[in-house]
Amino acid sequence: MPSSRTIAVIPARHASTRYPGKPLALIAGRPMVEHVWRRCQEAGVFHEVWVATDDERIRATVESFGGRAVMTSPACATGTDRVAEVARARPDVDVWVNVQGDEPLVDPAALEALAGLFDDTAVRMGTLVRPLEADEAESPHVVKAVLALNGDALYFSRSLVPHARETGTPVPRWGHIGLYGYRRDVLLRLADLAPTPLEETEKLEQLRALEHGIAIRCARVSWRTVAVDIPADVAKVEAVMREKGLL
Repeated sequence: MPSSRTIAVIPARHASTRYPGKPLALIAGRPMVEHVWRRCQEAGVFHEVWVATDDERIRATVESFGGRAVMTSPACATGTDRVAEVARARPDVDVWVNVQGDEPLVDPAALEALAGLFDDTAVRMGTLVRPLEADEAESPHVVKAVLALNGDALYFSRSLVPHARETGTPVPRWGHIGLYGYRRDVLLRLADLAPTPLEETEKLEQLRALEHGIAIRCARVSWRTVAVDIPADVAKVEAVMREKGLL
């Protein structure tokens, strides 16, 4: 377990425009939120794992498989806001990890790496990056990260950065994985801040932190996400589970 008390929160909203009821979608016979919860448990680095929701159906489902759920306001605009609402009531907890509820294949080792960033007391906020694949370079749906030598994020963009002015210039390129960890004070501060210009331009919430001078430490992992955005993605996830022997 990390030295600081660490809680993972899985935000789970029922009213999704693209996929209503997504947290309850059955994947290999279990609701998606249960798969995410189980991956968090397998990481072995969280003192508690909570599902934060605004829907009684999700709360009841979580409690039926032995998980913990907390009701949060329907007014929460983002998952970060939902995690912050839980954190406001828990001043005893220093580190909060926001685990996206549409990541049923989230790698426990990646969660361990993210939580482990906070063993360094200087780290205020953390996230994950992985090597960028060649076929992702021009895709605006894959967020790119540029890192400082100490692993802090310099910038995130939907464009390919950095630009290589001369061909053949070796530079590692990183794709961003949208899981975050925060010290409690940073989480609450971010939730109270208004959206910032770069955040609004790129539509990337993490830029709000950088624009306010909050450093984001990045853990490098090899895991490539397989998220569920639409109903057709369920079959893709189940295929990966069969391949990895997780069924």
